[in-house]
Amino acid sequence: MFKGKAFIVFGPRQSGKTTFVEQLLAKVNKRTLYLNGDDADVRESLAKPNATQIAQLLGDYEILFIDEAQRITNIGLFIKIIVDRFKQVQVIATGSSAFELSGKINEPLTGRKYEMMLLPFSYAELVKETDFITEERSLAKRLIYGSYPEVINQPDHAEEHLKLLTDSYLYKDLFALEEVKKPLLFEKIVKALALQVGSEVNFSELAQLVKADQKTVDKYIDLLEKAFVIFVLPAFSGNVLNEIKKNKKVYFYDTGVINAITRNFNTLNNRNDVGALWENYMISERKKYLQQNQIEAELFFWRTTQQQEIDYIEKRADQLLAVEFKWNERAKDKIPVTFTKAYPNAETLILSQTDRGSFLNG
Repeated sequence: MFKGKAFIVFGPRQSGKTTFVEQLLAKVNKRTLYLNGDDADVRESLAKPNATQIAQLLGDYEILFIDEAQRITNIGLFIKIIVDRFKQVQVIATGSSAFELSGKINEPLTGRKYEMMLLPFSYAELVKETDFITEERSLAKRLIYGSYPEVINQPDHAEEHLKLLTDSYLYKDLFALEEVKKPLLFEKIVKALALQVGSEVNFSELAQLVKADQKTVDKYIDLLEKAFVIFVLPAFSGNVLNEIKKNKKVYFYDTGVINAITRNFNTLNNRNDVGALWENYMISERKKYLQQNQIEAELFFWRTTQQQEIDYIEKRADQLLAVEFKWNERAKDKIPVTFTKAYPNAETLILSQTDRGSFLNG
């Protein structure tokens, strides 16, 4: 299937990794051994892998599917032995968060794996599944409930699912790590970030807010990134002396997760953070689009000390794209002249609710 290499599917908990692999396996119809890293007996039996044990385990199976593989201590070595010595067996593994951040597979599987990242459904995927008009009409639902598979497939239970996701599943692998010694502090940091979406975040000030040292805050934010919960945009600086350079913005991969963390599922007419949700939605969906289309790009925001700002900067090689996201159709937003003078070759866009399609779907 994958030319003698393991196939690794990354992504947050509950993002549909298992279902994706099961659909893939249904098409090939080969004898498959299924193991789940969440099962204690599986973790124990695979903790010290050796070729003899693996041969007995594999038998005449053609595919080995390991779900939640990050829970298994020596998973990288285990997969390496199979790829090197049992070439008739295709290994497929899924992993959330700790799978990558614990470094269990990167070194042992160098040159021996294909990787895929599976995030909550993207705008492009939802348009393909339904149609353009239906998805355009669903914008309010996306801003409030996001696009996790369970939310899309069972919309009447969206709020319930998101609360369960954030309370029980999303950080499960992180809390199992030795690095997370203060889960209550961890959750305070997550909530503080959810309340600051769309605003610049100073990690030193955040540490003071949650009464923690900055090193711990930095570490927990890094873990959240590697768990596919958040991503961080740095400030863009190049030709203008008064551009800010140090601050960052934090966004969530899914707007429904933001609202579950803050426990705010109010309609858009009854909340004061719609602009921030809209900005988060557009940037996270653009990030999915780039990833799904294998487009290499660096993502930033831009601001000067005079408070001139641009929501989103995308840099591909020497090309710059600057975008302002406008929720209020009547607002007269424009790209700052300081930016266009400093970067005359940059493409600039101001996007409202009605013209998001081409930006999120090519």
